[in-house]
Amino acid sequence: YETQAMEQLLTELGHEIGQFDQPCDGYIINTCSVTAVADKKNRAVIRRCRRENPDAVIGVCGCFSQHAPEAVRALGVDIIGGSGGRREFVELMLSAMESKTPAERLDNALRRRAFEVLPAGGLEERTRAMLKVQDGCVNFCSYCIIPYTRGPIRSAPVDVAVRQAQELARRGYREIVVTGIEIAGWGADLPGKPEVTALIEAVCAAVPALRVRLGSLEPRIVTEDFCRRLSRLPNLCPQFHLSMQSGCDTVLQRMRRKYDTGRYYESVCLLRTWFPGCAVTTDMIVAFPGETEEEFARSLAFIRKCGFAEMHIFPYSRRPGTSADKMPGQHGNAVKEARSRAAIAVAEEMSRAYREALVGSVQSVLFESVEDGLFTGHAPNYVKVYAAGENLHNQVRRVRITGLYRDGLVGNWER
Repeated sequence: YETQAMEQLLTELGHEIGQFDQPCDGYIINTCSVTAVADKKNRAVIRRCRRENPDAVIGVCGCFSQHAPEAVRALGVDIIGGSGGRREFVELMLSAMESKTPAERLDNALRRRAFEVLPAGGLEERTRAMLKVQDGCVNFCSYCIIPYTRGPIRSAPVDVAVRQAQELARRGYREIVVTGIEIAGWGADLPGKPEVTALIEAVCAAVPALRVRLGSLEPRIVTEDFCRRLSRLPNLCPQFHLSMQSGCDTVLQRMRRKYDTGRYYESVCLLRTWFPGCAVTTDMIVAFPGETEEEFARSLAFIRKCGFAEMHIFPYSRRPGTSADKMPGQHGNAVKEARSRAAIAVAEEMSRAYREALVGSVQSVLFESVEDGLFTGHAPNYVKVYAAGENLHNQVRRVRITGLYRDGLVGNWER
């Protein structure tokens, strides 16, 4: 979302957006810092950009520069910003391109109180737009650096979200993803503390012709009332990314997650009751400090019980400044790799089973790009669909699924 917003800010000022491997006057690297691997990739990209473009202005922003500005300074960049203040960061970039003067603008994320409203959407050839409605997190899970880099919860007012959604519809987008750092926390800082359900209802009603997809959800907000109200929204995509992290209660306690497997499974069952055939997807961290073989086995049994449509598996990544970094029982790479392989194997088995159940069905597919001669897009459940055709970009077509193909499904679109 924030990268798309900066694209818009620059194009509105008359600048042309180039490709990262093209000669440009300036390069912006918007970083993620959710894992140590992400930090390593950030450093590699910054080094390569500096090496290949010695005369260009290079700016770095995002969570990596927010929590480790000294590491970014050491890489010889010109502009350093944090995880907020995107408009000011763009202004610094443009100023540096004229003056060739390095600059920094960093704040204390924990003191932020206002939601930063940025233009939604980005380059016009995209079919799906991110609609950011929330920033910040106050969960302070034992493994996570994000609360320190993003600060407390700040929410976009409903009228702002609705206005931006309508603007995206006017510009030709076919799908909106309602996103944030933790959208379950939306409204906690607003007068009356409204529930996120009210926001979702308002956005769906404002753009009835667009598909509306939800970002990651916390199990605690999935209640009977939440499901009943959302089930009445015809343009809401039946894909729910339900944050899990572990399928073992003792590990969840050490992670400081605010639910146990019983509450989590209750959320899964509620979603499947109110949205038959929906895709429930999740994340899982393996080899968390102190995780025993028995605890890992419980996690594998639990994910099988849930039957996820798709999973993202991450080996635990140490983050200095978090309490998990100092926990005993830190696992080596061999254990992390072995448990990742085992979890990925189960995840792939479940993904295949979910896709097999869709063969013979008709899916409404938003086509996005061409891969090896076939148009590809996503169904409302976010399963990838391949089909032969021409000029299907940004078109929604009904596709009869004939089989599994690569990482998704293949079918014939109905004329």
